[in-house]
Amino acid sequence: MADKNAFPTYRGDMEYFCLGCGARYDTTELHYTCPDCGGVFLLQDKNFDALRETSGEEWREIFDTRAGSKNDPLRGIFRFYELMAPVMDDKDIVFLGEGNTPIVQSSPQLSAELDGQKLAFKNDGQNPSASFKDRGMACAFSFLNYLIRTQGADDILAVCASTGDTSAAAALYASYASDKIKSAVLLPQGKVTPQQLAQPLGSGATVLEIPGVFDDCMKVVEHLADNYQVALLNSKNAWRILGQESYAFELAQWYDWDLEGKAVFVPVGNAGNITAIMSGFLKMYDLGIITALPRIFGVQSHHADPVYRYYAEAPEKRKYAPVEVEPSVAQAAMIGNPVSFPRVRYFAEKFEAIAGEGSFQVVQVSEQDIIEGMLLANRHGHISCTQGGECLAGLVKARQLGLISADETAILDATAHMLKFIGFQNMYYENTYPAEYGITPKPELANMPELVIDAESKEKLSAQDYTVACASSIVEKLGLKHR
Repeated sequence: MADKNAFPTYRGDMEYFCLGCGARYDTTELHYTCPDCGGVFLLQDKNFDALRETSGEEWREIFDTRAGSKNDPLRGIFRFYELMAPVMDDKDIVFLGEGNTPIVQSSPQLSAELDGQKLAFKNDGQNPSASFKDRGMACAFSFLNYLIRTQGADDILAVCASTGDTSAAAALYASYASDKIKSAVLLPQGKVTPQQLAQPLGSGATVLEIPGVFDDCMKVVEHLADNYQVALLNSKNAWRILGQESYAFELAQWYDWDLEGKAVFVPVGNAGNITAIMSGFLKMYDLGIITALPRIFGVQSHHADPVYRYYAEAPEKRKYAPVEVEPSVAQAAMIGNPVSFPRVRYFAEKFEAIAGEGSFQVVQVSEQDIIEGMLLANRHGHISCTQGGECLAGLVKARQLGLISADETAILDATAHMLKFIGFQNMYYENTYPAEYGITPKPELANMPELVIDAESKEKLSAQDYTVACASSIVEKLGLKHR
């Protein structure tokens, strides 16, 4: 039996691999795009074949044993160290409690409303900064610690563009990782929820706003990364993608490494998360840790759907093109030119080569569907954000299109905590959506507080009469019966 607290001795030999031209680069310095062609990178372990010397059964035992570890570097995403970024020492690893987020089975009532569909939410909003971005940041900042230790890196400025979640995670991990790392975040002015804006401010980051949308912020950050000494922390950073693969590893482990009959729904914005999840499943399949791949469904709003448009065409007619985004309640996915699209295409082809046609698909949903998906989920005991609502809407659409059966278990990615996006719920209840959202609230879904007794009436009553009057009003509203 493996020691659950022992840090792994295996060390990989990581290199950047360009999806555009196939060039390879050493990882002793940070790269984000290929210097030769501008393509995006993946990170690959040149020693990966050595991992095949351990059987799938042995890997399952190793990872299951580590699930009980009290050694901080192994308690989070690095439980799966050998599969992700196996170049760091335990002293490099940043652990803030990320990973191990619960998979919560839907209530029988929700399943019944969906014609008996089997489903569950993986609540990644229960990460430290309340979003899935912590998985990638834990890996990216651990690698920055590794560079500080091994390459003498100093005075690192970590920068990112964000609609909220990325900035919150980057600022949090920067504030903890090292006094040699500072963070700055670029946000689209007026397009980040107050809850999300409060997070990087509270973590001490320099917060800079620019007019426009996320894509505008991203162009500025890319210019900075190309011309100045900064550490870019958006999903162009391939170390972040490695950390986000842990979602796939945890999901497989939860289901005892049996993914037959499973379908994973993932909201697609910048496309880093769906990239990472597919990569993680493929690694496990390659090593025999799992023997079947789940099906993958990407979900996009009709207000930001370039990946859906690409896959909606017949293979011979496909041509990728960015889109102009419109306002979306799935704010974190409101991206018209996802950086990681080449990665999506790369892994989708690998998925379909193994699991066949239909193993990777993308569905499009409306803004109305998204917000009402979130409301439906949360009325049945979940804590889903709008992106989780997007996944539920995607599941409903997939059922309508005959793409999934009730017998398959759908796992929906709730990428953030619902409280980050509570303003969109309030706008629905108050019927205050601007016209550009295209959302018409249904009065029967609104839930607003009701005043039991007004303040003026209270002033006229004695303390005892006030208590009785309030209670009587409540009895009438709730239809209570005497014992």
